[in-house]
Amino acid sequence: MWRMLQGRHTLQPYHALSLTLNPPQCIVMSIWGGMKVEYRVLKGRIHSVGFQPDERLIPFLELAEFGSAALIRTFNLRYDLISALVERWSPETYTFHLPCSECTITLKDVALQLGLPIDGNAVTGVSLISRPACLCYDLLGRSPSEGKFANLWFSWLKANFEHLPSTGTELEVMQAARAYIMHLIGGVLMTDTHGSDVHLMYLPLLSDLHNTRSYSWGSAVLAILYRELCRTTDPSTVDIGGCLILLQSWALYRMPFLASISHQSYTFPLVNR
Repeated sequence: MWRMLQGRHTLQPYHALSLTLNPPQCIVMSIWGGMKVEYRVLKGRIHSVGFQPDERLIPFLELAEFGSAALIRTFNLRYDLISALVERWSPETYTFHLPCSECTITLKDVALQLGLPIDGNAVTGVSLISRPACLCYDLLGRSPSEGKFANLWFSWLKANFEHLPSTGTELEVMQAARAYIMHLIGGVLMTDTHGSDVHLMYLPLLSDLHNTRSYSWGSAVLAILYRELCRTTDPSTVDIGGCLILLQSWALYRMPFLASISHQSYTFPLVNR
């Protein structure tokens, strides 16, 4: 969503900023008088579910309002584009600073592109669950361990819930739907940069799938993406989490000229901030 911020929109003289990949590990930025400065190409740890949900899961995914997000399949992320956007991100205003104005991803964008609810209760959970195995048995029908643990590995979720038995009961289908949503949350929508797993704190929010839709999942997705954009403005950061497919699709939708540019080069005019 484009917006003009009063008092911050200054169309001062600017110089062309050209971003190209050379070599693949870095971005070379050419400005003023041929001076070159190397920039990062950030890495992302995205773990797309990688398999389509059984058609019997669809009604339960839609009940929880994760039906649209479940349509996300494997995708190719343009990390050169994502890195270029990070260079234009301002942690002070949570906006991208571009020559024409400031712009940012809004809740409306999240709702339109991911179909997640943006109204309702805040997505919160306890960071330490006293009996994680009991919780998993109750909501998933199985547990990865009998001891203490705080995360579910994506490999475990896929191995146990990718193939639903043809004789599966309604309870088993519901359990598989919860597992699929957990994989979506940790692997696509609210990813971090620490591993191939999802925190167990989200699972209690899926106990009643009809009540799951009462949470503002879209707000949580956007907040984590904002947090990751702010974190990666630190030049020493090498990777980025958050819903990168949202960031990329927003950029290509709101700035369609980027879609016709080679994956190897993105150009934004440099403007004084």
